[in-house]
Amino acid sequence: MAFSIGIEALVQSVIIEDTLYKDEGLCVLGIFGKSAMQMGVLKESLINTLADKHIFSLFGGVEENNSENGSLIQAVYSQENRVLYLVLTSVYDNRQLLRACETLSMELGHSDAQDIWKGMDKQHCLHLLYLFSLCHVLILVQPNCAFDVTYDRLFRALDALRQKVLPLIRAAVKDTQVSKEWKLNCRPCPPRLLFVFQINGALKVPTGTDSAGTSDKPKKHSPRRRLQHALEDQIYRIFRKSRVLTNQSSNCLFSVPANQAFVYVVPGPAEDPLGALLGHLRSSCALREQDSNSSLTGPRRYQQIRRLARLPHTNVDYSGVSGQLVDCSLKDFLWQHIDLVLTKKGFDDSVGRNPQPSHFELPTYAKWVQVACKLHQVLIHNTEEDSAEFALKVQSQLKVLEGFLDADAKFSENRCQKALPLAHSAYQSNLPHNYTTTVHKNQLAQALRVYSQHARGVAFQRYALQLHEDCYKFWSNGHQLCEERSLTDQHCVHKFHLLPQPGEKPDMDHNPPVLHHNSRGRSTNACNCGRKQAPREDPFDIQSANYDFFLMVEDKCCAKLERVDFPVFEPSTQDPAPAPASACVEAPCPGSDGSAPPSQGEKLKDPQPATAASGSAAHSHTPVDCTGLSLALSLGQSTDSMGPYGEADGSDVSAKRPSLVDRQPSTVEYLPGMLHTGCPKGLLPKFSSWSLVKLGPAKSYNCHTGLEQPGFLPGSSFLLPWDLVIRSRSSEEDTGLAEPLDGGGSSWPAPNKSLVGKRGCTGGLGRGRRRDDVARAFVGFEYEDSRGRRFLSSGPDKIVKVLGPGGAKEPASRVLNTDMPLYVPSPAQGRGLKPHYAQLMRLYILVPDAPLEITLNPQVQPGALPCPVFHPERTELVLPADGLWVLRFPYSYQTERGPCYPPKENQPLSAYKVLRGILRAATVSPPPPQLLNC
Repeated sequence: MAFSIGIEALVQSVIIEDTLYKDEGLCVLGIFGKSAMQMGVLKESLINTLADKHIFSLFGGVEENNSENGSLIQAVYSQENRVLYLVLTSVYDNRQLLRACETLSMELGHSDAQDIWKGMDKQHCLHLLYLFSLCHVLILVQPNCAFDVTYDRLFRALDALRQKVLPLIRAAVKDTQVSKEWKLNCRPCPPRLLFVFQINGALKVPTGTDSAGTSDKPKKHSPRRRLQHALEDQIYRIFRKSRVLTNQSSNCLFSVPANQAFVYVVPGPAEDPLGALLGHLRSSCALREQDSNSSLTGPRRYQQIRRLARLPHTNVDYSGVSGQLVDCSLKDFLWQHIDLVLTKKGFDDSVGRNPQPSHFELPTYAKWVQVACKLHQVLIHNTEEDSAEFALKVQSQLKVLEGFLDADAKFSENRCQKALPLAHSAYQSNLPHNYTTTVHKNQLAQALRVYSQHARGVAFQRYALQLHEDCYKFWSNGHQLCEERSLTDQHCVHKFHLLPQPGEKPDMDHNPPVLHHNSRGRSTNACNCGRKQAPREDPFDIQSANYDFFLMVEDKCCAKLERVDFPVFEPSTQDPAPAPASACVEAPCPGSDGSAPPSQGEKLKDPQPATAASGSAAHSHTPVDCTGLSLALSLGQSTDSMGPYGEADGSDVSAKRPSLVDRQPSTVEYLPGMLHTGCPKGLLPKFSSWSLVKLGPAKSYNCHTGLEQPGFLPGSSFLLPWDLVIRSRSSEEDTGLAEPLDGGGSSWPAPNKSLVGKRGCTGGLGRGRRRDDVARAFVGFEYEDSRGRRFLSSGPDKIVKVLGPGGAKEPASRVLNTDMPLYVPSPAQGRGLKPHYAQLMRLYILVPDAPLEITLNPQVQPGALPCPVFHPERTELVLPADGLWVLRFPYSYQTERGPCYPPKENQPLSAYKVLRGILRAATVSPPPPQLLNC
């Protein structure tokens, strides 16, 4: 076989041997090491020199397919010399290293690339273990003249791996036809390791006298041979120090001869390459002088020539001038070790006082192939099912290589392990006992910053993930603060806990504890009517904010007052479900100019005024058509200006009449938040966040003393007057028509008409002329801060201030014709840097006893766009005459997607507002007089 073949193909193929060599022994020579990118690679040129054939190209190197593991063994069998050459090519060869780098993706991280190289190193060790288990002689090739000390760590790793997998190899080769010593030791003999270095141009020593011209005493050995002796001493000391080599060679991974040279330095390329090739050809073809007189013929003559060709040339001749020993050739250096194998003498490399002879066997080619096939299936590639179990066990033993091969990974792990406690200390520094996710993330970022300053290497990412897990475990193990935030945007002060179920009591001993949310925030608020104040906890849900607190205070103050009940959800099943948030579509918000969007209720007109009910609802004012018309108005049903059942142009009435399905609210699904312009039709909340109560008749308010309620700042409890013109008409002129009297341009009198003076005089109206009266209503927008301080506002940025008798002088037209802010800075700021805001909580409307119809339509936008506009469950409420009404606004606003938090310091207050048009007034024609029968 004058060509190379892969070891896998070799052990699976059948080579027909010559009958002359079939029964002779076989010497196996393994070659491994490193090679550089240069012409005439040393590793391949060794085979060409030893086999005296041009097997490997000087330019192409070993031709092989790219294997997945990056290592490949090529075999060259020389039958006439009875030597099998095994050449290991791996990533330590520059050609294959370039191929491996090309296959790696550029997107791989540092740790991923390290894992790939680690896998290649493990496979390289398995291939080396395969060579050390089958070869008699091994040659380590180095492309320079310096010994690489990393081989010491590699050989110690191979020795540890061999001791681990030795029982598996014994089980694999127990059925082969080899000796018991081979089966016991799993190798034909302790292999002898030889070293071949290549000298570079920098270390070339000129022959002859030195440059100074002074002649020294001639030395016995040449500089190259002295270099070889120095390398031998260095290598032997290193291996003996690390106990790779011991006195008994049978216990070692390999052995080195005690009385023979085991290091050879190949000289550099000659200056005359043509002359070097001719000299090499002349020395190879010339026979010795004593061989020319031989009279043998036939096969014995051929065997003698082959044997003489293997003999080393004599090296005892001296050159006449220098007196140095002639350096032997590379072939002579190697054949002196190969002849010991072919002559079955073996290696006696044990030293010490009681050296023990090592086992030795020279197998035939057939026996060797049988063992090589078994070991190839176990160590490199399993092709049969019976050897798959052994291969898996061998792969599990590769962990012993990690500590030897990955020195950089071991250093990285040690470094990262030392940096981990420093990072933990940085995380736990200045930490409260319980803290939020934001604090946890900030501390974790600080810990990672400290960790990155000290950690290095491929284990950086793995220990960084461990740092994440450790910090999270520390936080979640009793240090996690409750992440729930109140409706005023304050988090709960308790550690992570569970909410008690209905009927369940709080339990601090439970893990996690069962507690109600608490932000330690307390405020003072008045009841629905404003006559009683009480402290309250910071609410965490919309029901406790807008319903439960006022219901609790209502029992002590305003439970017996007349009120207008807003429609709420009435379930028809035992377990009603909230409507999904995806069903809500955001409605268009007011324009950028601040004007309110035209509501559907403004297009409608309540055909009948509100009347008082009786019975259980004796104190509530509910329209007659609250289940029909009012609910349709609150749900946004559109009709024309003539009413829900009227048609101006006489067309089909049923085309615009709302259907029964649209007007009836759902009894299965309820609205989880509050009612706003983005809610779907037919959904109502389980409770109302608004309240409309009647404090008393119109005369219960004294304009000289103001509202006599607690918490008001001095001089700020006076309602603003609202003068409404009541236009009187004759029975022949526009009987029954209502006219808005909100103080606008349409309320000015016609020519020849005079207004009522301050003292009620008619202005000299004659008999038969029209007379207009003025009725005075009162309006007050009340703001309340968290400390219970209350005041009425006379404008978006002005507080009512009345210092003397007579009541407030500013008219209410300013507050009614503009958007009132929902939040204003509190006039009584504390000492802290954080500003306090007062919130619009109540609207007072005094309706006089006059033929007026005042319509209430509140619309609140508690945030910047696209925040929706909130309104009560009933819009366009007509307030009955002769009464002091109080509309209580919600304490908090919440949609299906979450609460609308109060403004922060850096947010403008102008985005939080109550839209204009909250009140409208119109004249109501008196009923026709009834004729009395005398």
